This record gives sequence, structure tokens and C-alpha cells, in this order.
Amino acid sequence: MLFLISELLNRRQQRSVIMRKLAALQILLISALCSLPLWAQSIRIDNLRIWAPPDSVRLVFDTSEKVSHRLFSLKNPHRLVIDIDRARLEGSLPNVSRNNPMIKRIRSASRKGGDLRVVLDLKQSVKPKSFVLNPNRQYGHRLVVDLFDETKSAQRKPQKTLKAVNKGRLRDVVIAIDAGHGGEDPGARGKQGNYEKTVVLAISRKLADLVAKEPGMKPVMIRKGDYYLGLRKRMELARQHRADLFISIHADAFRDSRVRGSSVYTISPRGASSEAARWLAERENSADLVGGVTLEDKDDMLASVLLDLSQSGTLQASHKTAEKILSKLKKVGKTHKSRVQQAGFMVLKSPDIPSVLVETAFISNPAEERNLTNPRHQRKLAKALMQGIREYFKNNAPPGTLLADRAPRRHITRQGDTLGRIARRYQVTLASLRTANQLSGDRIRIGQVLRIPET
Repeated sequence: MLFLISELLNRRQQRSVIMRKLAALQILLISALCSLPLWAQSIRIDNLRIWAPPDSVRLVFDTSEKVSHRLFSLKNPHRLVIDIDRARLEGSLPNVSRNNPMIKRIRSASRKGGDLRVVLDLKQSVKPKSFVLNPNRQYGHRLVVDLFDETKSAQRKPQKTLKAVNKGRLRDVVIAIDAGHGGEDPGARGKQGNYEKTVVLAISRKLADLVAKEPGMKPVMIRKGDYYLGLRKRMELARQHRADLFISIHADAFRDSRVRGSSVYTISPRGASSEAARWLAERENSADLVGGVTLEDKDDMLASVLLDLSQSGTLQASHKTAEKILSKLKKVGKTHKSRVQQAGFMVLKSPDIPSVLVETAFISNPAEERNLTNPRHQRKLAKALMQGIREYFKNNAPPGTLLADRAPRRHITRQGDTLGRIARRYQVTLASLRTANQLSGDRIRIGQVLRIPET
């Protein structure tokens, strides 16, 4: 019995020694982990994507955490250095396309202290801009570096001078066509894996082809390829091209895959009011124009009146255009809403450019996803949009455009009008006025619309 008790005590002492040793080992392991070199705790650079919009290049680094970084430029030859704190590169950097307008090559190296240095060998001098993005539904943490072409800003000055010289000549009506999303922002995704950014670009290109064939009209593609454009940048590009209409093309999505149909939107009164407040608050530092008049040198009251007048005309024109487009879309397929809708979409906020947003269909609906990827159906949608645009500008062509010059003049008779007075007013012969309106005599009635023949 004494032997058994002694044996039990010995075993307990052994277990106690083992437990103390394990505890000491655990402390040593924690201490060792804390003293690991910086590279073991570094942020991963998992991927690098390169986009090439017009006049710029965008680099997007996918990172495991939010990063701290620095940029600086070098000359002879031109280079841009990107230092990323506590970072290591997973895998290799992508090869740069020969067609890249600014970058020759990308290389990287680890630095003392565990930082990562990425060097861009450049074809020219650039103006860099960088920022970090938080995770969203598609991507995690990102570091974005934009490179802008410095030579383009100098070229724009002669272009402005040339526009001033040609100001007195008749011009085409300019239709700014904005394919929604792009690049880092794919938009909605269908059940078959098709992205909104891809199908709306295809529809936009088909619409641009139709506008280019229309006498007196000229298309401007706001997004020409698969790259990201900020919403205000889209508005800015439309203004740079002196657009007479801005049409943004999208594809809707909803959690219920049965929902379908197209919709047309204009800016809501609340959205217009918030934009007006922004313009008035920033007018001293803004180069933007409202109806060709700068707000910079105007007092508060005059600036507010000018902006209100510009917005009122723009909102009315936007709604009329939207109604024409919606009526044509109804002939292509089901519409989600029977009337023009209003919302606070950023791209619709230009106070001086009539703007509409078209949701062509629900990409979340399997049948409509198939249609959206079908080139034949894309052409039908583009034709409907073109018909709506044509119908609006038929009677609302801006002054100074070829469409306005070609449009037949009309006169609505009022009390006191006679056929002779109308002929003298428009400097046409009485006989030509009769012929143009198929009149056998000189009798006219109040409210009658008369076609004024060419002089």
C-alpha cells in the first residue's frame, strides 16, 4: 500500500514538471514569434492590374491590408518610384503591353526594413496621383496609382483657341454616350457571369455608330474601353466636348430574378438642388461654365439666378428626351416602369447639359441577360435610343447647329396676324407661303401652324 501511494506521488510530481516545461516552451514560442523579422509580418501584394484609359494609365495593387506608401519621380530617364511600407510581393509583376502609352517596364525589389520598392520605367514624364481604397463586394484593400499625360494639358489650350475661331460656324449636335461602370467597377453580374460593364459598352458602341451616320450629329464615347472613370470625370468629359445631350447606358439588377424591363431616369429635384448648392459654394475655384457663362465673378444673387435658369431649361429638356426614348423602348420589349423615373444619379447632375440614364434591362433576369449579350438585340436597343434622340432634336435643335439650320421654320398664328404680315416678317413671298402650306387663299385661323419656306 505504501508503495502504491509513493508511486502516485512520484507520477504527480512528474506531471507537474512536464506542465511547467510546457508552459516555459509556450512562453519561448510566443517570444520567438514576436521577435520574427518584419518580412514575416508584412502586408502581401497579391496582384497588380493595369488599365489604360485615354490620357492616363491606372495601376491597381491588391493588398492584404491598408498600406502606407510614397511616390517620387526621377528623370534621365523618366521613372516613377513607389515605396510601400512593410510589404512583400506574392508572385511576379505583370508584363507591360507594348501599346501602353506611358510605361515601358515594371520592376521591384525588397528594401532594408521590409519595405517594397516598385519602379516604373516610363516613356515620358507623367503627373502621378495615388490613393487607397477599402474593400467592396468585388475586391479587398487596394492601392491605386494614376499616371496622367502632362503633354495633353498643353495641347488642350490650342484646341480651345481653335474652338473659339470656329465658334461662328454651324456645328453638329454632340451626343455624349456614357457606357456605365468599367475597369475596377464591373457593375451588376448576371447568372451566366456576364458583367454590366461589358454589355453596356457593346450597346454604346452600336449607338455611337448610328449617331455617326445621322446627318448633323456627332457621337462622343465617354468610356471607350474597359477602364474605370469617376462619375464627375464623365460629366467633365461631356462638358469638354460641348455635348448637347448626355445619355448614360446601364443594365439593372435585382435580388428577384423574375424582375425585368427597361427604365429611363432623369435627375430628381433634390439631386438638382444639392448640385446647385455645390456649384454656388465652389464657384470661385471652379472653371466650369453654366450655359457658357462663368459664375466665378458673379455675386451670390446673380449666380443663383443664372444657375436656376440654366437648370430649369436643362431639366425640361432632359425630361422631354427621356419621354421620347422611353416611348421607343416600349416597342423593343417590356418596360419596368411606364413613366420616366427620377433619381439622384451623379452623372445626371450637369446643370447645363440635358442628361438621361437608361437601364436597358435587368441583367439579373436570365432571359434579359441572354438578350443583353445578343448583338442583334443590342442593335435593337441602340436603334430605339437613336430614334428617341432623333425625335427630340427634330423640334429642339440647339441654335447654331446644322440641325437647327435645316429644320423647317414654323409660325403659330396669333390675333392680328395676316398672311401678308407673316410673309413680310420672314422675308418670303406671299405665293411661296401659300404653296408651302397648300393654301388656296389668304384666310388663316388663330392657332394655325404655318410652315415658313426657305428664303
